[in-house]
Amino acid sequence: MRRGDRAADDRGRGRSGAVSRRSRWLAGVLALAIGLGVLGWANRLLILRHSLGWFTDLLHPRAPNRPVPWQAGPGTAEAPASARPPNIIVILADDLGYNDVTTYGGGHADWGAATPNIDTLAREGVRFDHGYAVSAVCTVSRAGLMTGRYPWRFGVEFTPTPGAMARVAADLYAAPGRPHPVVIDREAAAAAPRFNDLGMPASERTLAEVLADRGYHTMHIGKWHLGSTPDMRPNRQGFAETVFMESGLYLPEHSPSVVNSKQDFDPIDRFLWPNMRWAASYNAGDWFEPAGYLTDWFTDEAVTAIRANRNRPFFLYLAHWGVHTPLQASRADYDALPDRGDHRRRVYGAMIRSIDRSVGRVLQTLREEGLDENTLVIFTSDNGAPGYIGLPDLNRPFRGWKLTLFEGGVRVPFMARWPARIAAGTRLQSPVSGIDVLPTAAAAAGAALPADRPIDGVNLLPWLAAAAPPAPSRSLFWRSGSLRSVRDGDWKLIVSERPRRTWLFDLASDPTERNDLSQARPEQVERLGNRIRTHHADMPPPAWRSFIEFPVAIDRTLDQPSGPDDDFTYWIN
Repeated sequence: MRRGDRAADDRGRGRSGAVSRRSRWLAGVLALAIGLGVLGWANRLLILRHSLGWFTDLLHPRAPNRPVPWQAGPGTAEAPASARPPNIIVILADDLGYNDVTTYGGGHADWGAATPNIDTLAREGVRFDHGYAVSAVCTVSRAGLMTGRYPWRFGVEFTPTPGAMARVAADLYAAPGRPHPVVIDREAAAAAPRFNDLGMPASERTLAEVLADRGYHTMHIGKWHLGSTPDMRPNRQGFAETVFMESGLYLPEHSPSVVNSKQDFDPIDRFLWPNMRWAASYNAGDWFEPAGYLTDWFTDEAVTAIRANRNRPFFLYLAHWGVHTPLQASRADYDALPDRGDHRRRVYGAMIRSIDRSVGRVLQTLREEGLDENTLVIFTSDNGAPGYIGLPDLNRPFRGWKLTLFEGGVRVPFMARWPARIAAGTRLQSPVSGIDVLPTAAAAAGAALPADRPIDGVNLLPWLAAAAPPAPSRSLFWRSGSLRSVRDGDWKLIVSERPRRTWLFDLASDPTERNDLSQARPEQVERLGNRIRTHHADMPPPAWRSFIEFPVAIDRTLDQPSGPDDDFTYWIN
């Protein structure tokens, strides 16, 4: 072979070797990509469960705790507390069941988790025996409480949910033995607005705005859940100051000061743990870490805020995260309860203990500052307790859970104390609702209600006088998509499209909704059905569409087996 031919052959072999090496490299990369893709798909739920937390850490680094710079009121009062408009404090618990408060049933008292401070509000003020949340879910209920209006009047009908959840919701909730599937509307999910843009319209007039116009200093501490864009945050909705709960851990998961209870049977619980953070902000500033167990820290800040404003009328909205999941108790509260072999109940009882202590500290601060007599304190919960934590008696004696319109989902602890106006030991049997908070507080303050829109709530103060007139008859409504309900007098109707079912109850003779009269009393079904249709006829469509429907068993917790013959409804969100 000639020298030139040999050189060309060598070059050809070199190129061939390089191509071969490049091919092997590309094949290896492709195999790795395929392997990672298969691994990623196989672990897609694990990745999803952690992705929100990873992005949160990137977008919102958390600074160490810092003092909250509460604005100081005047050093001396222009008038004594008794001569000023009353201070107003609304304390809202989250997911607190009817039976979680000793006054209403005492479900945890035998565990050492009685609620003596919450009970004081009822004993020294008024106990509402038929107190209702505006909705069976957080956002909608809070929107009604803040505005005095049914939230579907302004498009808030569902809890804000990322559209991406539709891609995995069915997988998250897939479990053997569940007779009813999660229903996903993928078209609606794809069209869902950006998650951060969902919330209560800034055009709504809140209780804070109504009271600010009357000269009140307005403060919010805790959960908001009505939107996180600048215009939707509390400091743009009438609150001069806000300590804003930015995420949902009570303490870091591995803190020695916390005791955790994880519910592996609950897919949402599995999602919360890796994605929640321990964080707050002040007036929409940077995130920072609280200074202790969240319920106690919120209370610390409430005490500081009350003291800073003792010489002027103030409105404080103390919106606790407790006792919402994730279930985390302070070590001190957990250790204070007896060990009876049920870790989950002990953690839950310890969380109730912290909420009760919060109420006690607020009342004690009012006494110490000479504000006790002329402060209206309202306490309630945003909805009933959920079945997804696996404790069966939280709403006893009622059926149903959060995410249902049975009494267990919407009947809540509800009480108020104002020694200057409300006689101790007052009890009101007439139904009241979270929509009544705004008109009642406005009347107490001498503030004008918004005149440019309907207010659905009523001022409760006339019913609480010593010689109170008979409570006016009215209907209360609930709605989540096609799932709707009305209470009119003692009659209550629930109408569901999935399953196609109607329930009718006479709450006077059947307060726990055991005897469905829909077949026996068709005239009441027609009358109440007409009420529902008339009420909703002129309501606007939701501001964003629902795309997930969850089946909820009425009489079973999520960890209990449910059969096809069990009563259930779908919660639409």
